[in-house]
Amino acid sequence: MAGNENDKPPTRVVTAGRRKEWTQGIVNPPVWRASTILYDSVEHLRETGRGDTRHRLYYGRRGTPTQWALADALTELEPGAEDTFLYCSGVAAVTAALLSVLDPGDELLLVDSAYDPTTNFAAGFLKRMGITTRHYDPLIGAGIAELFSDKTKAILLESPGSLTFEVQDIPAIVAAAKARGIVTILDNTWATPLLFPAIEKGIDLTVLACTKYVVGHSDVMLGSVTAAPGYFAKLRNLSFQLGQVASPDDCWLGSRGLRTMAVRLKQHEASALEIARWLAERPEVATVLHPALPSCPGHEFFARDFKGSSGLFAFALKHGTEASRAAFIDALRLFGIGFSWGGFESLAVTADPRRALGVPDHGGALVRLHIGIEDPADLIADLDQAFTAFRAAQG
Repeated sequence: MAGNENDKPPTRVVTAGRRKEWTQGIVNPPVWRASTILYDSVEHLRETGRGDTRHRLYYGRRGTPTQWALADALTELEPGAEDTFLYCSGVAAVTAALLSVLDPGDELLLVDSAYDPTTNFAAGFLKRMGITTRHYDPLIGAGIAELFSDKTKAILLESPGSLTFEVQDIPAIVAAAKARGIVTILDNTWATPLLFPAIEKGIDLTVLACTKYVVGHSDVMLGSVTAAPGYFAKLRNLSFQLGQVASPDDCWLGSRGLRTMAVRLKQHEASALEIARWLAERPEVATVLHPALPSCPGHEFFARDFKGSSGLFAFALKHGTEASRAAFIDALRLFGIGFSWGGFESLAVTADPRRALGVPDHGGALVRLHIGIEDPADLIADLDQAFTAFRAAQG
């Protein structure tokens, strides 16, 4: 089984990372679990350790074909990428990407709508390292150049933004950054490379919380960073120094999930759009924050740059209170209440970005939904009956 560079993304998710030397004739690369690797002699040990150990069995922390297969597949999904490193979680991937390009005295520009653990890492660990963080408006576009200083070394983008889903003008930000030699890092978990090929768009390091759509079954913690040429060696060396390694069992599940990601994303997209449009017509809803809808800030950049949408979005309840929002979510039957997203099941949680970030008030209490692969008619019926509980709680 071999892919071709001209294959379309849905084909590449099936063929990528399935080298014959790793699959050994079976469909899926097996789970290679290892800490110790045995050698034929002292000279064999020394020879193996000389030079680059990439894709060579050396020690368990350096990986086995199970990890290499998933990393190789994710690299193939990013046209123009050099390589991918895998991590035990999405947060570990974000922090490794940042640490690979920042030094004490540097400055990071961090989008105001970033994932909360990313913001906390910048305000905590990076600050203790002597790295300054300044936040920027997700809709700043080319205007970000006005924020650059001699100390600015990296920009961390997340598009759409976490909880509030603003879509950034990534090409404009990338162009401004490249003109000053500033590294761009994108958390691309919402879109995946199937909907937004980040390296091809000029991003230097693209991060996925593979826990979400790559795995797709809510049962594995996994992350990845895919690097443009010139950035992987430092990322890999830094990750080895930190002792970062992803479990081969988790990587095997990641590879298995990846094979169906394209078809799952199509269902997530279709169902989420149907439900988002239905919500937009509800009298109880102030606004729907879905990048594919004109009501979402930065929608014009989504329409220009993205190949589709996924299943995660939010909406604001009109005049909603803490109690009435909780009543709405508690009344749901088919939506689970829990963190994360990207699995086959639908989820609903409260979203309160104003508690941590300086983002606009979108008109009421936010509810974040992840739309799974259930029948959208059943999900709409469930949301419809939950609005009865919301109205009752409103009095």
